[in-house]
Amino acid sequence: MGRLGILASRVAGGMVTEGVKQLAQGNRPRTSDLLLTPANAKRVAEQLAQLRGAAMKVGQLMSMDAGDLLPPELADLLARLRAEAKAMPISQLNHVLEQEWELDWQDRFQRFSFYPIAAASIGQVHKATTLAGDEVALKIQYPGIKESIDSDVDNVATLLKISGLIPKDVDYQPLLTDAKQQLHDEADYRLEASLLQQYKTLLSDDHRYRIPAVYDALTTEHILAMEFVEGEPVEHLHTQPQAVRNHVMALAFELLFKEMFAFRLVQTDPNFANFLYDIEQRQLVLLDFGATRQYPEHIATGYQALISHAMHDHDTGMQDALKQIGFFSQPITARQHQAVVDLCKEACEPVIYDGVFDFGQTDLARRIRDAGTALSTRENYWHTPPADAIFFHRKLGGLYLLAARLKAQVNVRALFLPYYQSV
Repeated sequence: MGRLGILASRVAGGMVTEGVKQLAQGNRPRTSDLLLTPANAKRVAEQLAQLRGAAMKVGQLMSMDAGDLLPPELADLLARLRAEAKAMPISQLNHVLEQEWELDWQDRFQRFSFYPIAAASIGQVHKATTLAGDEVALKIQYPGIKESIDSDVDNVATLLKISGLIPKDVDYQPLLTDAKQQLHDEADYRLEASLLQQYKTLLSDDHRYRIPAVYDALTTEHILAMEFVEGEPVEHLHTQPQAVRNHVMALAFELLFKEMFAFRLVQTDPNFANFLYDIEQRQLVLLDFGATRQYPEHIATGYQALISHAMHDHDTGMQDALKQIGFFSQPITARQHQAVVDLCKEACEPVIYDGVFDFGQTDLARRIRDAGTALSTRENYWHTPPADAIFFHRKLGGLYLLAARLKAQVNVRALFLPYYQSV
């Protein structure tokens, strides 16, 4: 809380400095313009990079941008938070392993690399070779993460509130409660192991997807032991032929529709690092299931109806579907009502389009951002959507951004048609 308090003071000081400069130039700046300056974003990014757990997770969510929503220098700063979590010192790592596996833990391996191959907000990943000769990836949780989740979320929420990023009349407490629960679930590696096994069963007949095997004997509440799988990071595939990039994104969209409408079980974290691609086997490798969420039937069928009606430009049907999902629970004018529907049409554009949608030649991300901004400013409609919707939109938006980065061309409509509801 002390770190975040200092950060809030520095951000406020940056706002005053920028405000004086703008006034001297004859401008009348808005508070939001003063708050979201590159200098302030840099202050936030650098501070969150020193933290782990929920506070850093907020910064990581801010970085899910393909260069369309933020200035490039800002996107670069925030993108560090997806890859530059501070690794545990070796002495601390050894202490964690002794707690989880006992003092003689090294006797379980032929080789163990003390230097992580990846580090994130909740844990870091190490490569090892078992006595049987199997290569494994070990996701090892930072100590104290579970105990800090609730306070981290509350502290970041306080920062956002006092900064003015969240309007005073918005009731965001249910979302904070849900975010805390989601992070507690992500910090339970036995739960993630069971979800990984569940996905492996659900996709057992579809060899276009690969899910690592779990090593139960090495897995604990704070260590997840998985088969080590080779593959290319998906965000690095931009140099691959067009056909490869198209195939990767077609697999990703098809999986999301299958998750929501067939399994009703969605891995909601859009972080690109959760996917690899095996070019030789043409397989999409799924690595992380910590943010997996079960969806009730009425939400899944609500989205089926929403997209199906959007394909026919049926506003009334879309409004009914949005109500079923949980929107419009607060008083709203007819104009605001229509603005929400119009925003949904923008978001459904790749599915509405009858043919191959070219993500490399669209400004979709920018238009969605502008429509959302207009809804909350010009229409004065601040609305807290249901948590289920926020997590689904987060994943769908992440796929749109990845598709834009890869300049993929995908017939998204054809991938949705198996779930189309006749309207």
